[in-house]
Amino acid sequence: MEHFDKEYGLEIWGDIACFTRPELKVERVSYDVITPSAARNIFQAIFWKPAIQWEITRIEVVNPIKHISIRRNEVGAIGAGKADAKPIIATEKRQQKNTLMLRDVRYRIYARMVYIPPKERKNEKGHAPGKDENPMKYQQMFERRASKGQAFNMPYLGTRECAAFFKLLPENSKSGSDLLQESRDFGIMLYDMDFSDEKNITPMFFNARMDNGVIEVPQPDSIEILR
Repeated sequence: MEHFDKEYGLEIWGDIACFTRPELKVERVSYDVITPSAARNIFQAIFWKPAIQWEITRIEVVNPIKHISIRRNEVGAIGAGKADAKPIIATEKRQQKNTLMLRDVRYRIYARMVYIPPKERKNEKGHAPGKDENPMKYQQMFERRASKGQAFNMPYLGTRECAAFFKLLPENSKSGSDLLQESRDFGIMLYDMDFSDEKNITPMFFNARMDNGVIEVPQPDSIEILR
């Protein structure tokens, strides 16, 4: 069956956001704008199936870039993940750290819903999907959920305490007149994680450039992606 990958847009906003720079681990410092990885997570929170994957294509910045510095309580230990592991007492391992976050953010993010043919995947039970599977049904399911403001998990802006609100954008709504009229080179930014090898998950980066509020995001197999 022939099919096409459809692109969708979401307008997202929130009071605070933190898209943590991975090179700064002692105290959290946010990138100046949302990363493609964080944008993908928002689409996935609304709708995801093993038959699809989301590829971010474009990020539009609406509100001015503003920062806020807060102090947060974090737990300075990692659980062992074993049934007989010693529990972590939060009050004993609590650490207060400074976080440089973003405030009053609003973006328009665009992503392509990429359909994965049955021969290239297996479903969550390990059995091949049916041959009569219609990729259009996934598009309709996403459109229905996004238009109603429904999500499987609460979308968030980088970290889970930063709730994200969203609405589905109409088609052909790119380059609105209200975008941030500013151009800036953000340098090397986290693109996403490469999960192709489960034993060796690696980060991917790209050179993020904003032109009059617009960041064009390269495709994952592009030479612009740094691994």
